[in-house]
Amino acid sequence: MHQDVTPSPPEPGAALVPRLVPARPRAAVLLLHGGCETSLRPSRPWHPAALRMTPFQRAIALARPHGDMLIAQVRYRVRGWNGGRADPVADADEALRHLAALAGPVPTVLIGHSMGARAALHAAGHPQVCAVLGLAPWWPKGEPVHQLSGRHVVALHGDRDRVTSLGDSADCVRRARSTAAGAAMAVIRGGDHAMLRRVRFWHRTAAHVVAHLVDPDGCPDPLPAECYGTGRYPLL
Repeated sequence: MHQDVTPSPPEPGAALVPRLVPARPRAAVLLLHGGCETSLRPSRPWHPAALRMTPFQRAIALARPHGDMLIAQVRYRVRGWNGGRADPVADADEALRHLAALAGPVPTVLIGHSMGARAALHAAGHPQVCAVLGLAPWWPKGEPVHQLSGRHVVALHGDRDRVTSLGDSADCVRRARSTAAGAAMAVIRGGDHAMLRRVRFWHRTAAHVVAHLVDPDGCPDPLPAECYGTGRYPLL
């Protein structure tokens, strides 16, 4: 029988915020929320972008295939990507270092929304990262994909997203197929950028995708085979 340990409050300014910590983790999920293209204002846990990931955290906890999967969130210092500074990538890298110290070298899935998905994509080269799940990802054309070598990448993008480009996400997934262990994309019918339309479907689908990435033999893939094709992405 597995038992979760109540995580200690994170240190002020710490990049890693543990949410669910089993006694002996075998896998981990790290959530990265959205942000702004440019902003040096401090990021706060009560901002809507951060709070938006809370129901995903709960859904993942309920769907996790075994009780020894750690769940944590990245805490950003500032709200923006900020061009070449790529502030959330530095925060993600620091969080992954803390995660390794906390849980050991466990396989880790990064799940990010919007800017958080971009940070997750850039941080995917960390040795512990086994997969990236992008939710309404901000993946501009030309984003690097070489760091996905041997890893899995999945994108879920709403067809009513007016903030980030569904076409750019599809292009990134297409290019990732040349290096990633697996690359898939599905389009959420009626889905918007904030993931408020069909909100439960977003939560449930993301949670089941994560469960499959962590335990592909024990948890069926919730995405149809067409999601792994070469250009036509099914509506869910």
